[in-house]
Amino acid sequence: MENKTALITGAAGGIGRATVQLFASKDWRVIGVDIAEYGDNFPENGLFIQADISRGNAMEEIFVQAQQFTDSLEALVNNAALQIAKPILETSVEEWDAVMEANLRSVFLGVKLAHPLLKMCGGGAVVNVSSVHAIQTSANIAAYAASKGGLLALTRAMAIEFAPDDIRANAILPGAVDTQMLRDGLGRGHVGDGDVQSRLENLARKTVSGKVGLPEEIASAIYFLADNEQSSFMTGQALVVDGGATACLSTE
Repeated sequence: MENKTALITGAAGGIGRATVQLFASKDWRVIGVDIAEYGDNFPENGLFIQADISRGNAMEEIFVQAQQFTDSLEALVNNAALQIAKPILETSVEEWDAVMEANLRSVFLGVKLAHPLLKMCGGGAVVNVSSVHAIQTSANIAAYAASKGGLLALTRAMAIEFAPDDIRANAILPGAVDTQMLRDGLGRGHVGDGDVQSRLENLARKTVSGKVGLPEEIASAIYFLADNEQSSFMTGQALVVDGGATACLSTE
């Protein structure tokens, strides 16, 4: 049987790398996309494309290369994201637009271009990596939260419109996961002062599970939503993977 193929954006980041490696371990061929270099350990039977998905015609160029590599896609994982941690009043129009271009417009363009490849295999899965900030957020991260909330609405629209083609669309909402993006955002004041490790420990205490998530844990949830054998009856849904953080009342 021919291997399935997945296209994963943000492939060089923490969650992206874990997702690439998990799909490859399940005998999927992977097309990885990232603005950064991946390094030497990208799966040998895959294709890595270094590109900026927020740039005007980048998505078209990416899918030209993808179509040269494969005739069909079984999964599209929209994982790439930009986070700008600033108060609303200090966020420039240019910064707001940059977040929306990277986190929302790229997904809109990507799914349009991926649709023929997903349809070619008789149906596939779209997994959009949103965030718990889409449903419960905090100060100084408005642009990111708005983009991730928009991604939930877009996911539901995809699910409805693509159902006749047997293409499922779901979103995953990670909570605090130990990635470079998380560490870069620890200076917002929401987890106290001190060094990075102290702030991570403070953040962990805010979750029901008492820990910060690992990229591999998010990758497993992404794979579940992409795998038609495991999640065939799920579409248009938001799967929260946050160690129980959003289960708590902030007033308790």
